[in-house]
Amino acid sequence: MSLVFEYPSWFIIFCLALGGLYAWVLYRQDKMLEGVSKGVIYLLATFRFIAVSIIAILLLTPLLKSNFREVEKPIVVVAQDNSESITINKDSAFYKNEYQEAYKKLQKDLSDKYELTSFTFSEQTAISDEVIFNGKQTDISSLFDELDNLYNNRNVGAVVIASDGLYNKGKNPLYSASKLKFPIYTVALGDTNVHKDVILAKVNHNRYAYLGNTFPLEVIVDARQCKGKTTKLTVSNNDGTLFQKDLNINTNQFNTTVPILLEAKKVGLQKFTIELSSVDGEISYSNNRLDVFIEILDARQKVLILANTPHPDVAAIRRAIEVNDNYEVETMLVEKLEKKFDAYNLVILHQLPSVKTESRNLINEMKNSKVPLLYIVGQQTDLSQFNSLETGLKISSNRSNVNQVVAVLEKNYSLFTLSDKLQKALGKLPPLVAPFGDFKTSMAANVMLYQKIGLVETEQPLLLFNEQNERKTGVLAAEGIWKWGMGDYSLNGNHEVFNELMSKLVQFMSVKTDKSLFRVTGKNHYFENEPILFDAELYNEAYELINEPEVNMRIMNSEGKTYTFTFSRTADAYRLNAGNLPVGDYRYEANVKSGDKVHSQGGSFSVSALQVESTNTVADHQLMYSLANQTGGQMYYPNQLEQLTQDILNREDIKPVIYNHKRLDDVIHKKWIFFLILVLIALEWFLRKRNGAY
Repeated sequence: MSLVFEYPSWFIIFCLALGGLYAWVLYRQDKMLEGVSKGVIYLLATFRFIAVSIIAILLLTPLLKSNFREVEKPIVVVAQDNSESITINKDSAFYKNEYQEAYKKLQKDLSDKYELTSFTFSEQTAISDEVIFNGKQTDISSLFDELDNLYNNRNVGAVVIASDGLYNKGKNPLYSASKLKFPIYTVALGDTNVHKDVILAKVNHNRYAYLGNTFPLEVIVDARQCKGKTTKLTVSNNDGTLFQKDLNINTNQFNTTVPILLEAKKVGLQKFTIELSSVDGEISYSNNRLDVFIEILDARQKVLILANTPHPDVAAIRRAIEVNDNYEVETMLVEKLEKKFDAYNLVILHQLPSVKTESRNLINEMKNSKVPLLYIVGQQTDLSQFNSLETGLKISSNRSNVNQVVAVLEKNYSLFTLSDKLQKALGKLPPLVAPFGDFKTSMAANVMLYQKIGLVETEQPLLLFNEQNERKTGVLAAEGIWKWGMGDYSLNGNHEVFNELMSKLVQFMSVKTDKSLFRVTGKNHYFENEPILFDAELYNEAYELINEPEVNMRIMNSEGKTYTFTFSRTADAYRLNAGNLPVGDYRYEANVKSGDKVHSQGGSFSVSALQVESTNTVADHQLMYSLANQTGGQMYYPNQLEQLTQDILNREDIKPVIYNHKRLDDVIHKKWIFFLILVLIALEWFLRKRNGAY
């Protein structure tokens, strides 16, 4: 230990001189101390000299340099697979009893010599020694990522991982373990024998179906060691059995795919249960059943293409929209229009209103309807009537003159996203025919495409959108869009770019804007290991986000049990984490009082069992061997835990690490310095008072 100064150390001479001068001036001729012995005066001067000198030296910011040694014990990590697959085989009783005792003994023996940390892992990794084998998924790579974050550059002697080697989430564990710099000892759990088992491996299905339509299910069935057996595949819902089929298993490694068509009969979220009957001697029944959830929609979005005369644009637009099953398209000439616009979700008006057709009734229908309208302007469009429709665009033009225009994308367009492929293709598509004249857009309009005439990029809009009086309008200020479909095929050999463009236009135009003041959003299906999450937004009458009022929610299960929650506030909205709920069907109702009004919103969701752990019951000991081998460790079996403990204890390279540290501390921060100065001044004051001075 030594002193280090930021200033030259010989400055101490001046500090001592300052202390001596101060004491000499103070006590040279102090009349209050007349008659006091010189010994006492010298003692008082000494106290003052020392106190002032120390204070002056502290102004030089002296540092106390010290060396100390730190010993870090070796760290040993033990990690136990806590997933359901460990106990799914016939030896589950062993892992719940005898193995647990041996595992705890291993922890105790290692903790006597090393700093021991216990982890459990399944779908998540946690520092814990509670092993209950209830994990619904296994992610071994997340364990290695966690170890790398926590123990990088630490004195880790070894890692012990006990698992069956089966993972169904995350990256390949071999890749994740390759960055670790300490040996991994593996304990190979589970059974590598192939037992008799019938497995409902997977059900492929669409997320949505439409009322009155049929929709497909694709059921993948596996069976092991069941040759000569028969299992019955059943599909059912609340209305009863919808499908049955006997499957004859003709090999010990059986796999088949069963296509099924079902009819959508009810609107809303529907649960369908797919189940395989068990066979004698089957090792596990939990992988014989799966639930799937399909949203049955009342109807497709209805789109009307209303044309003034037959035109190739109409066929091209219809073909592109019908690629998406969510849309039902009708095409019609204007003189045959019978239904009101309100029967549709979107009306596309091709060259309407027209100079050749009486349009008074049609214009009134356009003005009065709240249905989104997409106008396609052409040479037959009556521009004077079009300009009266408040579309966000007015065109002053001589109808006999036209321009050949190419599309240029607005750089900052953000109403909806376009793929890179579509953005690059727009400028390469053939030119459209646009009126020659003056184009004026309203301030509220959003321009997506501008016109490029020859080599000149103009500010004249080609495609724009507007919203007024809660009704969306769009204008394509040119005809001949069928050429874009042909040009797309010429460039790419398909119509993907053209289909994407039309699909995005129709989707944006037909989606209704939610104007409600209170909204609650959440998924309609969760797995049992997922937290139930909801978001909520509350608006005032000025349609500004607020979150002062408290939002409450009641969640009810099918048996009538009610769970009550209160939303947490975020920056300007609300969020609720209701945690995990048991498997079943639930309804919810959220309420909030804003001013004098009470807003409510309800819905439903389902929680289904997650059964991926039971899909594969054959342990992967090869993975466990590879993990140990590539890191310099070794693989053991559950009955070799004593040997594993001894092998780790006998390793000579697992040693404590000694760190020598140098530390610099400000002397002024030492409390004893303060108390020393205080004591000196206090003694001086006491002696002065005792001898009659003050």
